[in-house]
This record gives sequence, structure tokens and C-alpha cells, in this order.
Amino acid sequence: MKKISKITTTALTITSALSFAAPEVLAAGSNPVTADPAAEVDYSGTLSILTKFGSQQLSPFFEDVAKQYTEMHPEVSVELIQETDDSVKGKTKTLVATNSMPDIFFSWTGTWGGNFIRGNRAVDLTPVVGAGTEWGKTFTPAALDAFSYGGRNFGVPLYLDAKFMGYNKSLFADLGLEPPTTFDALLETCDTISAAGVVPVSFGNKEAWPAVHYAGQLLVYNVPVETLEQDFDPQTSAFDHPGYVTALDQFRAFIEHCTTGAPNGTSYEAAVQAFSDEKAAMYYQEIIEFDGSANSDTALQPEEFGYFVLPAPEDAQGDPNAIEGAPEGYMVSAASDQIPLAIDFLKFLTTQETGKVLSASPYGQPSAVVGGSEPRTMNASVVAGMADIDEASYLMPWLDTVHHPRVAATWLSGLQALVGGSMSSEELVAEVRETSAAVRD
Repeated sequence: MKKISKITTTALTITSALSFAAPEVLAAGSNPVTADPAAEVDYSGTLSILTKFGSQQLSPFFEDVAKQYTEMHPEVSVELIQETDDSVKGKTKTLVATNSMPDIFFSWTGTWGGNFIRGNRAVDLTPVVGAGTEWGKTFTPAALDAFSYGGRNFGVPLYLDAKFMGYNKSLFADLGLEPPTTFDALLETCDTISAAGVVPVSFGNKEAWPAVHYAGQLLVYNVPVETLEQDFDPQTSAFDHPGYVTALDQFRAFIEHCTTGAPNGTSYEAAVQAFSDEKAAMYYQEIIEFDGSANSDTALQPEEFGYFVLPAPEDAQGDPNAIEGAPEGYMVSAASDQIPLAIDFLKFLTTQETGKVLSASPYGQPSAVVGGSEPRTMNASVVAGMADIDEASYLMPWLDTVHHPRVAATWLSGLQALVGGSMSSEELVAEVRETSAAVRD
């Protein structure tokens, strides 16, 4: 008699950790476990998966995919560990520390993904999904390449992501405002909104990472990409370009003109809700939040929602056409005894058909699969945002995942201090520089 397939969902709320023990450079670990494209799949047993789809809006996606997969393969059961953007770091740290990583796990690109590779915790998937393979050809090239380390592919991109300023069209119209096209114009727009008695931008930085997204966008505007990428690696970093201080000074000006209250004491979710409740004119959000801003309880109607790229300063010394963002995806645990099955599930997860479900409402997560979206079924703003991502000259990685964990931790704590007014731009850059030098030495 066949075993009844089952889907178990665990949604644990764990305090987010900044990072876990990590390598100092982005390079493939020695003798990594490598996927065998000829391996036979054993459709039996339990497959465990750590996702970042733990919110009420997103969790049904993986539940439905797992249900479809187990209906196709009744001898397989799937255990979903569904986390949120805030809790997945802490959960991952716990799983790494206890050597209990699931068969498939969520990963950002950059140093975050590099941690698993140097620790030989991720399977080298190059033979099955590398550039030129049949599966590899199904992905947007830039998204697939983002999971390449040392010329080898260790991850599978699921969706594209980038940061945009969402705004209330009705409120802007009432005040005679248009989306600003320069950074100075953004500050002037905020002053006009504030004078009307409305909060210009809802900003919650209690979790520390929201400030990182503002800083990353302003940094790529003010520091040449080549310099930024050298500074991502402690072995080549200097953090001596004047654009670092310029960008942080601009962020300080943004805090002064565009926010109210105490952002460091306000949660990210509270800030989202303030925008959804039409208590703020703008909210800096990821494209994956366009469908309801991760909240089903919203007073803001779809036709009232608009967005624009956080505008660059007129004298930008970096790349004014870059956008803050990166693809996000999944890796296979090198310790798994279900590697062929895990790869098979990821192939099922990344078909065009599944991509179209992921990209459409209510999920609104732009699929990294070529042809994995159907504009007719998608939020119009998501479609337009995807076009902006395609046209961007560069995607600026998240500072807290692209840097060495100790450097990332300095950015996180330092930006909180900057937002709170207890640290200057010069002091923050000096601390980041010192931390990176300490890691190198």
C-alpha cells in the first residue's frame, strides 16, 4: 500500500540574526558535492524545504506547488519550513549551527550564498543548470549568473526583485504633484506633502535592513560600480571614494525632509500598513510587494498605486541608471540524501507554467524563468516594474547580503545610528572601512 503523501508547514517566528559564520571570499569550496545529471530520481521519502514565503499572502504558493508535486509522486512527502524576510536569517543560522539544513533552502546572492559554498554546504549544480544546459537556458541569463561563484552554478533563481518608491496617485494629484525625477526634487516633494499635514514617506527601520536598501541605491548613484565591487571584497576594499559620504549625507537629508517620528522604533510592517492605510504618501518597497504590499488589509486601491525609481542626484558620479535589487532563489544541501529528488522538485518549481502563477496576482513575484509571466494576469505595476528592471544598467546587490557578514553587520548597526542621529556619515564610512580591513587582516 502506498504511503499517503503529506505536506507539513512550519511557520516559526525567530529573531532575525545578522549573519552566520562565513567565508572571507566568494569562491567555490574545495571538493564540493556535484550534481550528477544522469542520477536516477527516487520518488520516495520526505523532502524538506526552507522558503522565504512565510507571509499570509505568499505561503499558499509553495503549499500548492508541493501539493501538485506529491499528487504526481504519491510516495513523496514535502515538509515546508515557511519563513519571512525578517525571520529567515535567524532560522538559517539555527539550521547551520545544528547541521540540520533542509534538502532545499532559500538563499540570497552575493556573500550570503557564498557562505554555503565555502562551507561545502551547497551542491554544485553546474552540470544540470549551468549556462548551456537545457534547464539553464530557461532562465533569464543575468538571474542565473547571479548564483554563479568561481564560474560554477550553486543556485537556482526563482524570481527577480528590485526596489521602487511606491506612491499614492490620488494624494499626489490632490497636491498637484508629479513623481520627482531628481533627488533634490524628491526632497522638495516631501516638503510639499509635509506642509499639507501628511507623512511624506512611511519608514520603519526597527529591523535595521530597510535603511540598507536606501543606502544601497544612493551608493550606486554616487560611487562607480567598479569601485563598489572592489569594496564588496575585503581583499580589495578601500572604502575611500568620496561618494560614500555623499550618499550617506543624502540619506540623512532624506530622513530630515521625508520621514517623521522615530523610524528605528517603528517596525517594517507598521510602515507598510501606514502606506496601505493612506496615512503616508509614499513607501519604499520591493517589486515583490506591489500586490498589496504584503498586506491584504489595505485602503489603497490598485488604481491609486503608482511607483517610480528613487531618483538620482543631478551630479551623480556613479551609475544613474542602476537599480537596487537582485534575484533570489534556492540551493540544494550538500548533506541531503535526496539530491536528485531535490533537483527534480526545483525543475518542477521553475517551469513556465509555475512561473506564470508566481508572477500573477495575488503573489506578484516576477519569475526568473524566460516566458514565466503573462502580463494579462499580472498587476500592471509589476509588469512595468519588470520592464524597468530589464532596462536597468546594473542591479545593485543588497548591502547586507553582498558584503562579508561582519561588514554587513557594521552597515546595519551603523545605518541605524545614522538614522537615529548618533553617528555621522564620515564616522559610518570609517567604521565600515575598519571592519573590512580587520576581516582582510
